[in-house]
Amino acid sequence: MEFFKIRHDIPFMRHALAFNVVSLVTFLFAVFFLATRGLNFSIEFTGGTVIEINYEHAADVEKVRKALDARGYNDYSVQNFGSSRDILIRMPLKTGQNNADLSKSVMEGLTADDKTAKLQRVEFVGPQVGEELAWNGALALFVTAIGIVLYLWVRFEWKFGVAAIIANLHDVVIILGFFALFQWEFSLPVLAAVLAVLGYSVNESVVIADRIRENFRKMRKASVTEIIDNAITRTISRTIITHGCTQTMVTSMLVFGGPALHYFALALTIGICFGIYSSVLVMAPIVRWLGIRREDLVKPLKEKKQEAVI
Repeated sequence: MEFFKIRHDIPFMRHALAFNVVSLVTFLFAVFFLATRGLNFSIEFTGGTVIEINYEHAADVEKVRKALDARGYNDYSVQNFGSSRDILIRMPLKTGQNNADLSKSVMEGLTADDKTAKLQRVEFVGPQVGEELAWNGALALFVTAIGIVLYLWVRFEWKFGVAAIIANLHDVVIILGFFALFQWEFSLPVLAAVLAVLGYSVNESVVIADRIRENFRKMRKASVTEIIDNAITRTISRTIITHGCTQTMVTSMLVFGGPALHYFALALTIGICFGIYSSVLVMAPIVRWLGIRREDLVKPLKEKKQEAVI
């Protein structure tokens, strides 16, 4: 399906160096903010208290936040949990404060505002569990990256695997850089969004790589630059449809999903935007600079020896 057809190939590779300089500068800024400011980890990673509250009616999340603010709490997250009558409060445990005192203080503030509030459970997430989650998250990113390289190496050629992993890690680091710069909360849903972006971005890279391979078979007299420009141009309509539909859904979560989905949708939005950019203007130029050739993707036909007719 195509919304429109571009008759002439767009010379993306003519400006590849400029685009890659922009990517490198953005990447270095992201690394700088990660090194200097670090990520603002949620209590899943740092440890803290999880409190589940049940109401006899639909819980008003904003009223809960105001009640907590009135008690002097400013570092917490509140979201619906399971149903509209249940809420989940996550709070870091401060020095000199125990779990029981914290839950008691929170309940006093909530029951003063609404007598129907009932404590369902209180759980403490220790720092050791948080460290284990952080390690498992980093391991998941590493395994995913290795899997992407191996997949593209087997399906296409090792140059595509190297180029794609550079482009995809470029997306991941930039997402983390945004979260470090603005000190947005980095939670398990955000980690899930980062992993989703890795898979989503590699899908775009596979589409372009497949079109490049197809062009090598069809465009026998064209140069590598012309083949790559044609491959990118011919996938633009598909890119607009796919990413436009995905971003529409993500935007609805960002606008209407509330605090529970806000940073998850925000990470996906950043990942989708940079995923398009990296697949087209990072992966493809790197493949060209690595010296991709027709012989790498198109196996030469073996000439059959003709037997002499006696």
